[in-house]
Amino acid sequence: MGEIEGTYRALQTPGARLGAQPPAGVSTLEPRQAPSVGPARTAAGTQEKCLLLRVKLLDSSVEMFDVEPKCDGQLLLTRVWRRLNLIECDYFGLEFQNVPSYWVWLEPMKPIIRQVRRPKSAVFRLAVKFFPPDPGQLQEEYTRYLFALQLKRDLLEERLTCSDATAALLTSHLLQAEIGDYDETLDREHLKANQYLPHQERCLEKILELHRKHTGQTPAESDFQVLEVARKLEMYGVRFHKASDREGTKISLAVSHMGVLVFQCATKINTFNWSRVRKLSFKRKRFLIKLHPEVHGPYQDTLEFLLGSRDECKNFWKICVEYHTFFRLLDQPKPKAKAVFFSRGSSFRYSGRTQKQLVDYVRDGAARRTPYERRHSRVRTPSHALTAELPKQSISFTEGLRTPGSPPSTPASCFSAPASPAAPPGRPGVSDAPTEPPAPHTRRPAAEKSRAAPDGPGARQALAPGPPALQPCQGLPVDSAQPPPSARKSPLSLSPAFQGTPGPAEQGSFPLLSPGLSDAGGFRTDDEELKHKCPGADEAYFIAKEILATERTYLKDLEVITVWFRSAVVKEDAMPAALMTLLFSNVDPIYEFHRGFLREVEQRLALWEGPSSAFATGDNQRIGDVLLRNMHQLKQFTGYFQRHDEVLTELEKTTKRCKKLETVYKEFELQKVCYLPLNMFLLKPIQRLVHYRLLLGRLCGHYAPGHRDYADCRDALEVITEVTSALRHSLARLENLQKLTELQRDVVGIDSLVAPGREFIREGCLHKLTRRGLQQRMFFLFSDMLLYTSRGASGTSRFRTRGLLPLRGMLLIVLDPPIEESESEWSVPHCFTIYAAQKTVVVAASTRLEKEKWMHDLNGAIDAAKGSGDAAPALPGSATCAAPRGPPDEVCLEQESEEDPRGAHSPLEGQGQHRANTTVHVCWHRNTSVSRADHSAAVENQLSGYLLRKFKNSNGWQKLWVVFTNFCLFFYKTHQDDYPLASLPLLGYSVSVPSEADGIHKEHVFKLQFKSHVYFFRAESKYTFGRWMEVIERASSSAGRAGAPKEA
Repeated sequence: MGEIEGTYRALQTPGARLGAQPPAGVSTLEPRQAPSVGPARTAAGTQEKCLLLRVKLLDSSVEMFDVEPKCDGQLLLTRVWRRLNLIECDYFGLEFQNVPSYWVWLEPMKPIIRQVRRPKSAVFRLAVKFFPPDPGQLQEEYTRYLFALQLKRDLLEERLTCSDATAALLTSHLLQAEIGDYDETLDREHLKANQYLPHQERCLEKILELHRKHTGQTPAESDFQVLEVARKLEMYGVRFHKASDREGTKISLAVSHMGVLVFQCATKINTFNWSRVRKLSFKRKRFLIKLHPEVHGPYQDTLEFLLGSRDECKNFWKICVEYHTFFRLLDQPKPKAKAVFFSRGSSFRYSGRTQKQLVDYVRDGAARRTPYERRHSRVRTPSHALTAELPKQSISFTEGLRTPGSPPSTPASCFSAPASPAAPPGRPGVSDAPTEPPAPHTRRPAAEKSRAAPDGPGARQALAPGPPALQPCQGLPVDSAQPPPSARKSPLSLSPAFQGTPGPAEQGSFPLLSPGLSDAGGFRTDDEELKHKCPGADEAYFIAKEILATERTYLKDLEVITVWFRSAVVKEDAMPAALMTLLFSNVDPIYEFHRGFLREVEQRLALWEGPSSAFATGDNQRIGDVLLRNMHQLKQFTGYFQRHDEVLTELEKTTKRCKKLETVYKEFELQKVCYLPLNMFLLKPIQRLVHYRLLLGRLCGHYAPGHRDYADCRDALEVITEVTSALRHSLARLENLQKLTELQRDVVGIDSLVAPGREFIREGCLHKLTRRGLQQRMFFLFSDMLLYTSRGASGTSRFRTRGLLPLRGMLLIVLDPPIEESESEWSVPHCFTIYAAQKTVVVAASTRLEKEKWMHDLNGAIDAAKGSGDAAPALPGSATCAAPRGPPDEVCLEQESEEDPRGAHSPLEGQGQHRANTTVHVCWHRNTSVSRADHSAAVENQLSGYLLRKFKNSNGWQKLWVVFTNFCLFFYKTHQDDYPLASLPLLGYSVSVPSEADGIHKEHVFKLQFKSHVYFFRAESKYTFGRWMEVIERASSSAGRAGAPKEA
């Protein structure tokens, strides 16, 4: 790869080789007086044995470190980590400048004097070296504080480029962390004295406006919000290295956790993922990327980029090696053995811990958490808070409460560290630094004064600061997923119904993740377990955990409407004001309520998972009181739920009338964040009520009547049952309307599927007899007609209508084997004939079970159509079939082909670029069918949580956040991600326990298989394993069994 490393040698001065004496200079001593050489030699010896180095920290303070002149860089790094008491130190590094404006990382395994030209005059700078994709992977509050300082530096140095609105939002959070709650006079003075942005003046009013909304937010919460906003920016953690391609085009190279990035100006034009890269190397100024042969595609096998110099090229290559090792490998690589005679290439290797090793180290409690000082923060801890035994740092993201928590009467204090810890300020871990008493309060935030007023623990809990409210100016919650920067430019207005003071459910202050449910994703070894940190492993604990996991997924689903879709329509000004008010005034209050409810559940689970010594009474090891309180509040939203039918109808009508809204609607459904049909997200609020009823029923079934949590759970179940009973018919209408509108977009050639009285019954794939033999067709059974279609022309994903048959007067006859066998020499099993009023159709199912399902539903629909006294819904005229020329009992063999050679399709057909994981497309590809009853069963069988996934021929397990909904598994890196990495439709899959031949020797593992496709999933407990098996089996078996004949 690289060239052989060089060495340096000391050059002799002229005359030294000839033995000449050095010049002695002019003597000022008296005659016969000898110079005193002792002290001079001692000082010289000390100077030679000690090298004084300056290190500038992230808070702009400078620390001095004494090291030996010939020591390696690791010694200086170790002393810096020790003085800072930094546990997650592997994310950081020291950088220096050998050339102006060009920063180089200090190598741990190389002597400092061989890296820095003038060590005594150089200034080392502490900086973040590895930027994880998710701030949830940073487990220490102190680490997140340092990351926030790094982002503050990047904003000022214009490394983190973003829009003015985003820059103002980041600055407002930094301001809240440093000076506390909003005070216009002090804010303006602070911003005048401190520079956060290069052009701060033009964003000043916006910063103040946003800072006003963060009242009550602690510094730890503000740091987390800074990271949450910054991680979604394209320039997050990007460090440019100027280069050019083979054609001489000026570009910039960068490296991130996912691979090597290529930018042109500030636009990312390519990403070479680590999985695609076979080898990275350099030769003089040329940086070479060798791709795997099967993935280089239109690119060449080896890509070449030209950097400014050989040193720049080698420096970038080293950064790539370190990033790849840190994020992709489980263990650090072994050092390369030194060659006996000579060696080719560079011997450089990453010498620190990988991210997985670092996460395991902190998670296993190998390090003791210590207090730290926010050097620039004026926010101080109230005096009464110092008497409580508070954790030194906020809760770890992957562990339970490791530090001693506060008493059960003050749960709010357990979730965020005090702005200034109870320990005296001063840099931790420095023995020679004098300990000073706390400085007098320069300012006391308003929220802090309100928290300090009451003295009782109950009052402290009631007045705990709430999280930031949804911002009317942007339409985005600060602690929710932020849309792309382009979507944040337009102001969004929210309904005034929920802009007031937050309710009791929003008063808790816990913006972080639940400790037991989050972890850094990545590949795991075979012997690694999914560990849960619960005191008793009670079934009630896992049910509460399921409530939390599914609530997180549900809130993300609501954000698709309240955040992402709102941003899309506001940006294009595509939605009329009346529909805008109707839609968001009904969804926003529900979203706000569930944000508060989620925080309460997170707090209770964090206390439940805490050390048993801190919660000996067990009052926090229950969930019924939280559910009862929130179910009563949820009952007040019944009016909003009942109007969702009107919202869905108006949205469909307006979409047909307004072409601009229709275009935005279709484009939004193609975005990754909209992983289901958009109108399906409008059903989520009512479907969530059904989930609450089922989960509360599980809790009541688990508890004995005398249990302390039983009464609350029983009362909550009664409340939610009353609500779901009142909304049962509304949910049925909504599900039917949603399905009809979804099919309207998938089917071309029919005027309107949405008609009064029409109900969806079944959709699926059958083979229809034509002149060309049996041809695959997609059939849709409704309460008044049977519609059959074929797949559109190549390149489209919509279905073209072939014909429809009214159900009135229809008759089914089973032909197995068919009567026409003597005339046409063919025999296909599972056939039956459909006799309609003007047409006869012969169809064949893929299996006997599929045939029984279609026969059962067809007979039921025909009987219902006969018994219906009302007039049948009008059939679409454009899709009616012409009367056959032969007698009525003659089998109709259509004169049709798979593709119309003249292209006589609807002009909208080419626009149907829908996702392949919707049920209609999965049924087409897997030759199966799904009924209305199957969809209802799928609604009741939804689940979310972390699982370990393993492929059939792979060795390691990968931890993923998995969401099961709509007959499909969606895979995320963490539960905070906005869109899934991949999806796996489960129609046709079977779920079972691995056999001996599979070679899986782990517990809580289930197997999914469809033909030769095999996946293994591992749950954290027996209960979780049973739940995943149950919901997948129920959903898949309901889609795989025919209706009971006795009901026909």
